[in-house]
Amino acid sequence: MSSVEIKKVTTKRELKAFIRFNYQLYKDCPYAVPDLLEETLDTFNHKKNPAFEFCEADFYLAYRDGKIVGRIALLINHKANATWHVKNARFGWIDFIDDLEVSGALLAKAEEWGREHGMDKLVGPLGFTDMDPEGMLTGGYDQLSTMSTIYNYPYYPQHMEHHGYVKEVDWVERKVSIPKKGHEDKMDKYFRVAEMSAKRYNLHVKKFKSVKEIRQGNYASKIFNVVNKAYAELYGFSEMNEAQINQYVNVYLPLIDLRFLTTVETADGEIIAMGVGMPSLSHAIQKAKARIFPFGWIHLLKALRFKHSKIIDLLLVAVLPEYQNKGVNAMLFADLIPVSKEMGFEFGETHPQLETNDKSQGQWAYLDAIVHKQRRCFQKELK
Repeated sequence: MSSVEIKKVTTKRELKAFIRFNYQLYKDCPYAVPDLLEETLDTFNHKKNPAFEFCEADFYLAYRDGKIVGRIALLINHKANATWHVKNARFGWIDFIDDLEVSGALLAKAEEWGREHGMDKLVGPLGFTDMDPEGMLTGGYDQLSTMSTIYNYPYYPQHMEHHGYVKEVDWVERKVSIPKKGHEDKMDKYFRVAEMSAKRYNLHVKKFKSVKEIRQGNYASKIFNVVNKAYAELYGFSEMNEAQINQYVNVYLPLIDLRFLTTVETADGEIIAMGVGMPSLSHAIQKAKARIFPFGWIHLLKALRFKHSKIIDLLLVAVLPEYQNKGVNAMLFADLIPVSKEMGFEFGETHPQLETNDKSQGQWAYLDAIVHKQRRCFQKELK
């Protein structure tokens, strides 16, 4: 008989314990960046997360002798399943101590849950949508994580393979060096590509002076329309609806330094590409102990406005499909890199990119960019 008990989360107290288990497990790890309590509570709240309009989810905790030893979220994104003509259950927010009995009990519950819901396959780690952290770290364990990605110990993928899980898809992340003064010649070819693309296709960079300008011009919807179209063919993507877009705008737009929001427009004013970055909040979240209140916000504010990291997180980069492989990405970075250099940043960190996405991978050809993290989505058939 197993010594591990799996219990469904049914109360707000249990939900907080579910979120905080990650922090407890990684509190002594210098590379892990925990989930922000308040933000994750909203993510799991049916009333605050618009993804629940097309998703369902349950959350489970693993106990041994009354102590929490693991957690897992089980989800179905019905929109994504309909888009891709699959019947996939997802698991996410998975953490466990280094004990095969614990990980096995969590995954057995996930497989049971998937079958009960009529699904054919279990995949993960994935969130409700592509905007949530996804992919289990399989390389780069000695690299600082980011606020929008998953960190896990090296034993995690070993457990997954032991329990019969295999590769579904892989992502990579790059660290991009921002050239120091006197070394700009390394970027000459890149800036020439950007200039040629602008002339050939009659494009120009558009910047924004205020949040008010973005809201009044309905630019947020236009920008996210680019993301929806650019990501449409990427693994597991489901188009963001208006409610989701409004949520991201309301939460993140006030935090963005508009110098790090770059768009590319046609002569007719159509936005065809976007890129957005933010000073890394990783160390600030660690100092805040994964809580905004009562005093965690002070560390976040310092990192955003006063004493920022040497790393800028490249949160989103998207180009309409018809403009991909035409040098438009170079226009984005030809704008963002000088601003980053002027502000004292030394590196940019990319968001996870599918290893099979050749167009996305190719944009780094003329930049000093190295792959420093790898991550994987695992899968197991449920039939």
